[in-house]
Amino acid sequence: MNQSHLWKSYHYPRLLKMWQDWATQPQWYAADRWLKDWQKRHPFKPPAPAKNSRKPSAQPPKPDHDRMVQEDRLAISQGFFHALRFLQLASALEHGYRLTTADTDQQPLTSIDWSTWDADWRPVDAVTLDAEKLWYWVGLRLDKHCPAPKGLKDASQRQAWLLANKKHFNDPERPDTWLLWHGLRPQWRPLLLERKHQSGWSDRDFVAFVCEQNNPPPLWLRIQGNQSRADIGKSLLKEGVTIAWDTPPTDYLCAAGGRGVQGTQAYKEGLIEIQDLASQQIALAVAANPGDKVWDACAGAGGKTLAIAARMQNKGVLVATDLHGYKLDELKRRAKRADLRNVRTFAWDGNAPLRLPQEVARQQGFDWVLVDAPCSGSGTWRRNPDARWRYNSTDTAELIALQTKLLTMASHSVKHQGHLVYATCSWQVAENEAQISHFLAAHPQFVLVNQQMLGLPQQNSDTMFVAVLKKTVAE
Repeated sequence: MNQSHLWKSYHYPRLLKMWQDWATQPQWYAADRWLKDWQKRHPFKPPAPAKNSRKPSAQPPKPDHDRMVQEDRLAISQGFFHALRFLQLASALEHGYRLTTADTDQQPLTSIDWSTWDADWRPVDAVTLDAEKLWYWVGLRLDKHCPAPKGLKDASQRQAWLLANKKHFNDPERPDTWLLWHGLRPQWRPLLLERKHQSGWSDRDFVAFVCEQNNPPPLWLRIQGNQSRADIGKSLLKEGVTIAWDTPPTDYLCAAGGRGVQGTQAYKEGLIEIQDLASQQIALAVAANPGDKVWDACAGAGGKTLAIAARMQNKGVLVATDLHGYKLDELKRRAKRADLRNVRTFAWDGNAPLRLPQEVARQQGFDWVLVDAPCSGSGTWRRNPDARWRYNSTDTAELIALQTKLLTMASHSVKHQGHLVYATCSWQVAENEAQISHFLAAHPQFVLVNQQMLGLPQQNSDTMFVAVLKKTVAE
């Protein structure tokens, strides 16, 4: 992975300042929003071009200042997210470097118990690491020739050490260090192997899944209404958006760079929505027809709600709820922009079955109920690398209990021969297939229609799970 374009020596002062501000936060949340706000408050100024004593005719053309600023801002943003991905690796490299290059009591890397080291490691350990060292380890992980910060006096020794020991870390036969190299904790290996077994992945699939955790997925777009993929794609191209026509599956639309999608006319007119591919596929699992009664129980900002509503053609009823009513404000705005008029919103805390709207009560329940449950979010770690360092088993156990409750309470609102759809943005078996098995054992009136993981390694998107259940016995 050569990303030398990210690492220019004049970027380091800004990266160091950025990391100092990020690291001093009491909690790390929403790195993307934080970074956007930080960039606004700290405008980037590229260095002045070096003076040239040659004749004017021999000097290179003056660079495009705006383009240079945009490229440098993008490079620094990418560098910041790479630092979040390789946060633990930087600590591990520093640990190994110190032990194996000390003046006395030098140890070979093979003698280090990385599993024990990982059990004791905390994200704050990376914060206490000198910022110059952290950034240089991250830089070397991406590009062995990256420049070093000016204040790092032993940079050449660090570079030589990593080149000599790279095979030790990037070796699948050494699972602890191999996971560290790819930004994942060794203690997650049992969970990853459980996923491999459950999904029937080959060794090659498993390696691909782990390696791709370093690369963010592309920006997938959902087309609203009857617009054609070709026409919308051509419209976006004219406005400077790069379209990845050949990115599979090719019946979906994928943006690959250029101008921001939200500034285009198609987005402003509600002809497209930004929605990950796996999320779109979950919405398609709710196969509602015009006139159906549908409930999206954990709607949030409403990406899946809008996708379902678009297929209902403003006919029938679509109820969207969430624990916090304020989270539905964005859904209301987006529904209005897309001219979707059959969406109703209100809060539901999940502690009791939903009180059915009158027209839904008349048919004794909804045709479709979607429970897009709160989860660990492990399937979005590629896009949100800061989230992986907030993951812990205690929080996950609490989430699994919440998922069970929401699924159980929502199931009471499914009519006879209706469908219950359960989804998460997690790859953990305990949150997905195991959750469905436990539910079916406790609710024999439901049967499993199908269940599947979406995303890696089969497609380049977030990793999500969806299960479709059918109520075959009336209560």
